[in-house]
Amino acid sequence: MKFIPLVNAVLVSATLYALVFERDRLMGFVGSPPAPETATPAEAPPQQAVAVQAVHSVARPVDQAVLTRGQTEAARRVEVRSETSARVISDPLRRGAEVRAGDVLCQLDPGTRLAALAEARAKLTEAQLNATAAEKLQAGGYRSETAAAAATASLQEAQAGLEAATREIGRLTITAPFDGILEDDSAELGSLLSAGSLCATVIALDPIRLVGFVAETEIDRIAPGAPVAARLATGREVTGQVTYLSRSADATTRTFRIEAAVDNPDRTIREGQTVEMRIMAEGTQAHFLPASALTLNDAGDLGLRVAQDGVARFLPATFLRDTPEGVWLTGLPAAIDVIVVGQDYVTDGTALTVTLRDTPPAATVPEPQQ
Repeated sequence: MKFIPLVNAVLVSATLYALVFERDRLMGFVGSPPAPETATPAEAPPQQAVAVQAVHSVARPVDQAVLTRGQTEAARRVEVRSETSARVISDPLRRGAEVRAGDVLCQLDPGTRLAALAEARAKLTEAQLNATAAEKLQAGGYRSETAAAAATASLQEAQAGLEAATREIGRLTITAPFDGILEDDSAELGSLLSAGSLCATVIALDPIRLVGFVAETEIDRIAPGAPVAARLATGREVTGQVTYLSRSADATTRTFRIEAAVDNPDRTIREGQTVEMRIMAEGTQAHFLPASALTLNDAGDLGLRVAQDGVARFLPATFLRDTPEGVWLTGLPAAIDVIVVGQDYVTDGTALTVTLRDTPPAATVPEPQQ
């Protein structure tokens, strides 16, 4: 009877051994159950569109300007000097006096010049009589051609002497060459002027000249006749046109002289005033947008996020100038939908749900300030 428990113990031990140590072989003998089907990965859910707000912007022509600082200069300046030696017999004109072309600045003492003029006239009369007589005698055969030619030469000499005496008398009256203002007092009464001595300095302030210097990198953008807007140190603003561009650069600064003419009928703009000049150059196409629309891409480039075909795209932009109302940008397509709300939360290729804002009318877009 003790044999049966022993057999049962052996069978249990064999079964446990087979299940623990020979499981793989046993399962292969019995037959493995069918492997479970591999689950196919579920398809990724479609990307959810990001809601943004955008404005439709159309590029518009914008004038650009070359900025420079300079000063005002008289359009004309001349030092009126004496052409002969004599004493001043006229009262002086004071500095700041307005003069017209032909007004007397200095009257000189004629001295013996009037007598010399009378002598020249008398010699001319005598020479004319001699020449007439010589011509008649030569026609009658009573005088040679040589004597007649000598009488004619004497006549011409007397005419030249009279002209020289007349010119000398004319030099005694020194007049203003053009309309202008006296920069200094004219020569004082009783002062002796020699040939080349200063009588007065006359300047013309209408039109006034604006003079500035432009860098060589900007000079090709300027052309004669270009409009110029200028602001004086007093805050007064004036306009004019470019009248001169230097063809030679300053050897030290490598800048080019530029001049503009501005009307100054009341002569309130004085010579030597500091002026800030804005010279209009060839315009370009630019977009006016809020400064908040600007953003950076991963490379650090400045630009805009725009909506194209329902997805976000980054467009690099060139900053032109800013105003209190917004910024002017170039280097962009003619018409774009610029994301103004949510541009920092999207990247290239992000699907968008775009809501267009109303763009301000053109009348409210400020003109670019140079």
